[in-house]
Amino acid sequence: MSNNKYGANQIQVLEGLEAVRKRPGMYIGNTNKNGLHHLIWEILDNSVDEALAGFCDEVTIVITEENEIIIKDNGRGIPVDIHPKTKKTTLETIFTVLHAGGKFDESAYKISGGLHGVGASVVNALSLYVEAIVMRDGKMYKQYFSEGGTKATPLEELGASDQNGTIVKFKPDPEIFKETTTFEFKIIQTKIKQLAFLNKGLKINLIDQKYDKHLSYCFEDGIKDYIKEINSGKEKIGSEIFYVNELFNKIDVEVAIQYNDTYDENIYSFCNNIFTSEGGTHEEGFKISILKAINYYVGNQKNYKGKKFIFDDIKEGLCAVISIKHVDPLYEGQTKAKLSNLDAKEAVSNILFENFKEFLLKNPNDAKSIIEKIIISEKARKAAQRAREDTRRKSAIDNFSLPGKLADCESKDAETSELYLVEGDSAGGSAKIGRNRKFQAILSLRGKVLNVEKVKQAKAFENNEIQSIIAAIGTGVKKDLNLNKLRYKKIVIMTDADVDGAHIRVLLLTFFYRYMKELIVNGNIYIAQPPLYKIESGKNVDYAYSDLQLEVLKNDKYKDLKYVIQRYKGLGEMDAIQLWETTMDPSRRTMLQIKVDDAFMANEVFSSLMGENVEMRRNFITENAQFVENIDI
Repeated sequence: MSNNKYGANQIQVLEGLEAVRKRPGMYIGNTNKNGLHHLIWEILDNSVDEALAGFCDEVTIVITEENEIIIKDNGRGIPVDIHPKTKKTTLETIFTVLHAGGKFDESAYKISGGLHGVGASVVNALSLYVEAIVMRDGKMYKQYFSEGGTKATPLEELGASDQNGTIVKFKPDPEIFKETTTFEFKIIQTKIKQLAFLNKGLKINLIDQKYDKHLSYCFEDGIKDYIKEINSGKEKIGSEIFYVNELFNKIDVEVAIQYNDTYDENIYSFCNNIFTSEGGTHEEGFKISILKAINYYVGNQKNYKGKKFIFDDIKEGLCAVISIKHVDPLYEGQTKAKLSNLDAKEAVSNILFENFKEFLLKNPNDAKSIIEKIIISEKARKAAQRAREDTRRKSAIDNFSLPGKLADCESKDAETSELYLVEGDSAGGSAKIGRNRKFQAILSLRGKVLNVEKVKQAKAFENNEIQSIIAAIGTGVKKDLNLNKLRYKKIVIMTDADVDGAHIRVLLLTFFYRYMKELIVNGNIYIAQPPLYKIESGKNVDYAYSDLQLEVLKNDKYKDLKYVIQRYKGLGEMDAIQLWETTMDPSRRTMLQIKVDDAFMANEVFSSLMGENVEMRRNFITENAQFVENIDI
């Protein structure tokens, strides 16, 4: 393929690289596990941009035994000629100068992703070393960078090559990534699978040399295959997947839709391969046009005379992927979570309305199934609305004298208040006695909470335990949720350290994810970590929160002592003082904060584990059992 004016003149230099090592969070978000993997995404985005430009159809990622990352593509190869501004090779410029790259010049890349546009230079700054090999114009070149990108070897010509492409190898700097420098196969797998769905025909390989694991993804039907994946294990509404891919005012719009029999919407929107988790104008255009098309169809059918739906009616069971390619995307905020281009709204709305309207007319059996699903959803929405109103009225009248019996805290300041959701009356009683009444509230839950993944909203709102939780927290649920009404900054799930306790945690997390997701996003949901063991000898008493910690205590502090070990199977086995000291005292406790780092993975987990499909649940457990270390933790 022609290099299409991709040379030194297309690489623009905006500023230097000095601040990256000093403030890495500004460039990769943080320096924990997420920031570590962000290094891969920065290099991978460059390869995928080559695919978007039409010059690359295969990318390979390798995790080496030394925990290095190698990313190889068969694109055009990074230019190696001297850059007119820096007077260094263009390859060195890209890897050592912040905001240097072809994606700032439209003649090199008309479309590009890249979350922050800082790419290779940031990876270099935060790595022990980077090795870049370029195959271009019949030759192969290599350049090596070290000490956070401050040192570079001269560009070396290795000889002739009959291939084009770029190979980048790097190793993260443990001085920067103090929490972990170990890459996780599952995280990379999830990311590349998504990219393969969004770029039909692009083959992406992942190899883990340490564990000898290999996999490849390539989807010829792109986001249609994505819909099949999301809907796997669910009953489909209609036999056909709606699909359209058209241009409108130079904006490439690709949409796939299929309904399923679940009670939640799954709408995933992307711009230039970037997941817009907060939606934006392209998603607004989608919602407006699909509603308009359905109401247009209904309005012209005698059987549905007088019917007119709102979006809340049509969203139940709606599964859709929206992917647009835009030359100049504009976002709200640095993380690009929400698209703001008005022309994107117009493009999606125009293309989708005409095509989905035609789809309904040409597929009357599918259209009938969809409309019947929507009519049931409309009835359920009205029933759920009545149930929500009943819950609000009950909480207002009874002042939280609900079956769960909330023992509230003295403080009315949400910023300092905590709510413990405690499994069982026995543990709840100990927690009420042992707590700090000033800022800790206790809500005892009886039995296992309702699995909201399997029931309609109205039934969920009728459940006593669900009503108690909603009333105690105070924010409302779903579209009515208002974080300003949150009564407790920390909502702590405290269950037994056994399989039943783990099940209750999952049931509660399923409820929060489906009905109060904003609380998870806002960082309000926590899981308490009660000890698994008590070890004592005379006046010496210690608690162990894992098997490893117990072994350390046995071999260290209690090595020469006669000791007794108690395995806690439930919170009720601890008295109030022990529960306070081990699990509730802010100066000594350990809690896990729940986050939704990947909406796709979270949705897959909840649908697979908590949904109706037994085979899907079995397959999920089988595939992911290797990643479980200890079910008690």
